[in-house]
Amino acid sequence: MKTLGEKQEIKLFEKWSFEGVEVKDFGLQRYISLKPVVSPHSMGRHEHKRFRKANVNIAERLTNNLMRPGKNAGKKARAINIVRSAFEIINIRTGKNPIAILVKAVENSAPCEDTTRVSYGGVVYHLSIDVAPQRRVDLALRNICEGARHASINNPRSTEECLAEELVLAANHDIKSYAVSKRNERERVAQSSR
Repeated sequence: MKTLGEKQEIKLFEKWSFEGVEVKDFGLQRYISLKPVVSPHSMGRHEHKRFRKANVNIAERLTNNLMRPGKNAGKKARAINIVRSAFEIINIRTGKNPIAILVKAVENSAPCEDTTRVSYGGVVYHLSIDVAPQRRVDLALRNICEGARHASINNPRSTEECLAEELVLAANHDIKSYAVSKRNERERVAQSSR
């Protein structure tokens, strides 16, 4: 039993610790929040100010990205249960902390370069640009969730299993991951339009 003087460590879903999890990509360190939370649900406190989503825990941002139009639109409780089950599957398969796997997956699937359209004298050119760090995290999370959603359609495997597999593949920088393949495709197109 804890005494009043001792602090209890805050763990995600009361299972996984944020201790020892770190972001190795220097550009993304300010935009991947590892602030300890028990449940990934901040009630939308971040939405009224610009760039406040950088302070939202990375597990909650993954949960929010799962709520895309379609079957899970607006169902936060269902999205939280999907993330919890996916984290348990990751922990069983790899034996590692699923929060660390999520951070590594985001780092590996965040594109560094992209293209933009530039119109000059009625002619449209595609120009290679660097991607802002906040957008890199947004694109990585979107591609991870999109890959899990596409994999679970017309498939006997559940969304939880597909999300867990997508995160593990992206963390290992495997080309079979949807998010990593999208990153490579974007960067290849950007490199060709330099």
